[in-house]
Amino acid sequence: MATESHIEWTDTTWNPVTGCSKISPGCKNCYAERLAHRLQAMGQYRYRNGFDVTLHERSLAEPFGWKKPRKVFVNSMSDLFHEEIPLNYIQRVFEVMAATPRHTFQILTKRSKRLREVASQLPWPSNVWMGVSVENTDVLSRITDLEAVSAAVRFLSCEPLLGPLSNLPLAYIHWVIVGGESGPGARRMEPSWVDEILRQCRTANVPFFFKQWGGVRKSRTGRMLNGRTYDEYPDKTNALLVTG
Repeated sequence: MATESHIEWTDTTWNPVTGCSKISPGCKNCYAERLAHRLQAMGQYRYRNGFDVTLHERSLAEPFGWKKPRKVFVNSMSDLFHEEIPLNYIQRVFEVMAATPRHTFQILTKRSKRLREVASQLPWPSNVWMGVSVENTDVLSRITDLEAVSAAVRFLSCEPLLGPLSNLPLAYIHWVIVGGESGPGARRMEPSWVDEILRQCRTANVPFFFKQWGGVRKSRTGRMLNGRTYDEYPDKTNALLVTG
């Protein structure tokens, strides 16, 4: 089931899989887990299993019905490279994306080792952007795994940013998103951490997207950085494309 998204860097979320499990500090206050249990309590059939990994084969057909091109965040309620998702199902998701080139599909994973292991068995059309979550220095190896993937656009999501990232390897990265944690128990993000990532992106000529400061109520803290918003996206030549 596709949903118009309030996530600032995409248009629509598409969830051919729901459910996940925690593997790193960035997962501690997972919004998807909270939402899944809420929807389960409301009796929504898609979330009958709560936050257990569940495949939704009927959802595979959805992108074919979207006539207008859109940016699509794939599996906002899961991780497409979760170990419980069969490779043949991941391949089917990629076949759908390849068959709908009018859309841009944005995939984000914390399971970069599996991504790297299966990448050669997947098609990588130019409309598929592949990213990894990098919340602190303990998970920098995810970037190395991502560099081995032949996606047209490789990106980092530094959200929730939980510490400084002063030496990001950006040579093969085309886009960086930064954001603070939001919701109950949100951990603080220091402004200096954000400024340092922006500086590195400018040096490497990598587009920078600042999503939010976060906090318990992210609408109060907003997404202004140094007096402006940063809504940059990659284009096919990796030049800056500023849309806001």
